[in-house]
Amino acid sequence: MHFYPNQLEHLICFSGGICSYIAAKRVIAETGQAKTILLYCDTKAEDPDTDRFLCQAQQFLRVPLIRLADGRTPWEVFMSERMLGSSRADPCSRILKRRLARRWIRDHCDPNTTTIYLGLSWYEKHRIEANTKAWQPWRTDYPTCRRPLLDLDDMLAEALQDGITPPRLYALGFAHNNCGGFCVKQGHAAMRHYLAVFPHQFRQHEARELEFQARTGKPVTIMRDLKPNTGEPLTLRDFRLRCEVNAIPHPAEDSHDCACMLIADGDNDTDDD
Repeated sequence: MHFYPNQLEHLICFSGGICSYIAAKRVIAETGQAKTILLYCDTKAEDPDTDRFLCQAQQFLRVPLIRLADGRTPWEVFMSERMLGSSRADPCSRILKRRLARRWIRDHCDPNTTTIYLGLSWYEKHRIEANTKAWQPWRTDYPTCRRPLLDLDDMLAEALQDGITPPRLYALGFAHNNCGGFCVKQGHAAMRHYLAVFPHQFRQHEARELEFQARTGKPVTIMRDLKPNTGEPLTLRDFRLRCEVNAIPHPAEDSHDCACMLIADGDNDTDDD
């Protein structure tokens, strides 16, 4: 039996990205500011500008912002779990975001009265069913999947019209604002862009991946080789070396970005220990 002192009705999973900002703005426009909060989970690997954006957005939206943190970074989670994150599995977002959020929601939100809002882009509608099921018994809603449907440029422009400067990663060419631009779920194109913009940070991730292999004895990698489409493991180091000699990526390369608070297809993330 849990005690819900504030009887929250509207909980917005606020990632620090532009889509979750638009989702929050739509929720507040529809339901008002009463009994509404923003819930942010800090992976301790976020871009430094994210905090500025969070504060600015919260002041504009005028609803409480709850910050949660496990205290570990994604690489610390990989090491402790002995499981490397990738597009196939994401112990980082499962532990540092979804599980952390679920625990807080379980302790503070009545499933009979609280709706959870997720910043799911309209072009990711195929994930709605899995997320709706995973977050039961709470009701879920996806404000940015309703009209008017906005693309990334539209959302960034709307924030600027509100007097809010979007997180700097967007201006640097990134499609998301998660984990400082380095997300293990993103594709080759996004990884190549991260290498171009943050070469020093990329080498740090490269070193951590090699350290993980050495410590665990597992030859696993974040990336997979898409040329010649064999799906073989591809280390960050080898990926960088290919980019440095202008290796042409396979035309069928995956270009997906990042959706950390969302349950991936087939991911039945119900662990809330």
